[in-house]
Amino acid sequence: MLEERVMTLKTTLIEYATHVESMIEKSVKGLLQKDQRLLNEVIEQDEPRANNWEIELEEACTHIIAQFQPVARDLRTILMVFEITGNLERMADHAVNIAESALYLIERPPVKPLIDTPRMAEEVVGMVKDSLQSFIDGDAKLAKSVCERDDTVDGLANQILRELITYMGADPSTIERSLHLLDVAGNLERVADLSTNIGEDVIFMVEGRVIKHHHEDDEHTGRT
Repeated sequence: MLEERVMTLKTTLIEYATHVESMIEKSVKGLLQKDQRLLNEVIEQDEPRANNWEIELEEACTHIIAQFQPVARDLRTILMVFEITGNLERMADHAVNIAESALYLIERPPVKPLIDTPRMAEEVVGMVKDSLQSFIDGDAKLAKSVCERDDTVDGLANQILRELITYMGADPSTIERSLHLLDVAGNLERVADLSTNIGEDVIFMVEGRVIKHHHEDDEHTGRT
């Protein structure tokens, strides 16, 4: 019975993660295609669904612990689901932030062609997907690859920053739009960091090995 409940927990977690991945993809797609309807959908429909999933998973974790008093591997798995649920909730918030910046940007002339932003989004969504898969499969190798790919995302974010600094310096009228583009990149970077958190936890769960955490501050992750 406990095994079945844990399996259901994992299935629901995957559904939640898939929903969050879709939110990230839609927020960036809405920006690229200037699709206000898609962006509003992320904010008005997808976020409430994400919040409901978070509540459902946290309550399920609490009930399973209270009912079965699991130990060892089962307890670690349930606690990991609880931790990942919180990370997914923060990812959903970042997707909403992207959609809000996009709503501002699509009403105004573009600062520059968006080349690195969609590349960054694609990499980030892949990290989210693989971090969850590494947990489901107990795959430390896949989790390690997620952590390593965070450097690629950071590199793209830095490239976007350098380009926009040049545009803002040459034309001060682009500053506000550039700041919104930087917010989009920053939110994608935060999602990558949260995926890295999951990867690090999976490595610890599988191998008992701690990988030094060096990304987000307490304000975003609650971790040091």
